[in-house]
Amino acid sequence: MKHAILVIDDNPDHLELTMMALGECCDPAEIATASDGVEALDYLFGRGAHAGRDTSLQPRLVILDMKLVRMHGLDVLKALRSDPRTATIPVVMHSSSTEKGDIAACYANGANSYVRKATDYDELRRKMRQVHDFWLTVNERYKPA
Repeated sequence: MKHAILVIDDNPDHLELTMMALGECCDPAEIATASDGVEALDYLFGRGAHAGRDTSLQPRLVILDMKLVRMHGLDVLKALRSDPRTATIPVVMHSSSTEKGDIAACYANGANSYVRKATDYDELRRKMRQVHDFWLTVNERYKPA
């Protein structure tokens, strides 16, 4: 199964709500999830529980929580950008932080977008629809040869 979106969030409630919101704009079967950065990197790089996964089939979009407990989102982002298999996947940082330093660090480390977490479900639905529509239908993806 090829997943179009990988959502990474260590808060089960946030993860479930994000999945529900995205499920309104795309087939939920096209969405993979990871509950922390280590699990996400295992999925993307085909190791650990995901050993043997075809890593030539990468998601078209990663939605990454910044403040993960087990491995910080910025470290996940750095790992994605340093590997040729994942270097060009669009990464949308999804965080509740309003700190300019956090936002700057995300962009400095290769994030394509920074979306503040919504305060209610209607706002989350609207934001996830916009993220989905832009990155999966409007944006032209670069895929190295």
